[in-house]
Amino acid sequence: MQTQAHSTKSVLRHVVLFSFTPATTPDQVHTFEEAFANLPSQIPEILDFEWGTDVSVENAARGYTHCFLVTFRDEAGRDLYLPHPAHQRFVEQIGPHLAQVLVLDYQSR
Repeated sequence: MQTQAHSTKSVLRHVVLFSFTPATTPDQVHTFEEAFANLPSQIPEILDFEWGTDVSVENAARGYTHCFLVTFRDEAGRDLYLPHPAHQRFVEQIGPHLAQVLVLDYQSR
């Protein structure tokens, strides 16, 4: 059931899951969390951003520990974000520390 407070306008959600290598220290993980969380202040196409770590009791995370949800108005916003220099710097910094990455984009309904 949709309420008046929710718009019927679809947005593009960019879901990113990470698991880190065993060699990655907690301080490094914290640095990467902050770096990802700082991207919205550098990339105007990001409408909304949230993240968290796995707290599920279902034991189905398959090693992923971090989930980041980035919202864009549309695919064009995402397409500007992906090659953006701030995003590319982040990808270069974090890349060697990732054991797994899963990215899924969807149009909200």
